[in-house]
Amino acid sequence: MLRSLYSGVSGMRGFQTKLDVIGNNIANVNTIGFKQGRVMFSDILSQTSSGVTPPAAETQGGINAKQIGLGVSIGSIDTVHTPGSAMTTYRATDLRIDGDGFFAIKANPDQAEPYLTRAGNFTVDAENQLVTADGMFVMSTDNEIIDLDELNDTVTSFSISQSGEIIVTDAAGNSVQTGTFIAVVKVPNPEGLMKIGGNLYKPTPNSNPEEIELDEALANNPATGTGAIISGQLEMSNVDLTAEFTEMIVAQRGFQANSRIITTSDQILQEVVNLKN
Repeated sequence: MLRSLYSGVSGMRGFQTKLDVIGNNIANVNTIGFKQGRVMFSDILSQTSSGVTPPAAETQGGINAKQIGLGVSIGSIDTVHTPGSAMTTYRATDLRIDGDGFFAIKANPDQAEPYLTRAGNFTVDAENQLVTADGMFVMSTDNEIIDLDELNDTVTSFSISQSGEIIVTDAAGNSVQTGTFIAVVKVPNPEGLMKIGGNLYKPTPNSNPEEIELDEALANNPATGTGAIISGQLEMSNVDLTAEFTEMIVAQRGFQANSRIITTSDQILQEVVNLKN
């Protein structure tokens, strides 16, 4: 069989995967805190029909190797962690990180390692706890659930500073600094995080060299690069529809070109079969 048949098949598979990623990006164009994916291709190991011949001094020049490529494979599917646009909501519990950090989220207080997210559309539940839209707990830098009732006996309202500190207003109308900060994680390699759905990421051995320790790694210090917390704003998806539609056209044409390679190879094989007649 012709090598071009298998090269064409690998190309079609690769561009189908690219279209899958593009489709997911477009589907999440309005998902809070979503980070777009991208597909990178790499060539498959080539078949060498003749090797390299070194030059012989004043006798013969060098000869390059003759190699035939065998197609393409998916080199990587990356998550692009560029910041998304800010959307102003004027809602105190809507938070945006102006930097590279992630909010720390736990499904229950006993969970060993927190999930991470860029989606800051938080709410206060019936127990006056700061939670996500799915009811998961937003963690503090002390590795504790944020409970407004425990911060002050009579909380009438609260605000969140850029450092992440929760400032409450008591019954007397006084603003009280609680010393409780919303945790923000700095991840050395964000692309190593694993998406688990619900706008959440799970740390992996390639995202963080050590287990995340909330009481040490999450201090909201500008020197750590975690970024400021902006209350009343949300981070939108970083998907650029113009770029995605352009990449979709490229992927579509690439898929069509590789399918043409297969049909052309089939025609050649048909001619070989017809030689007998």
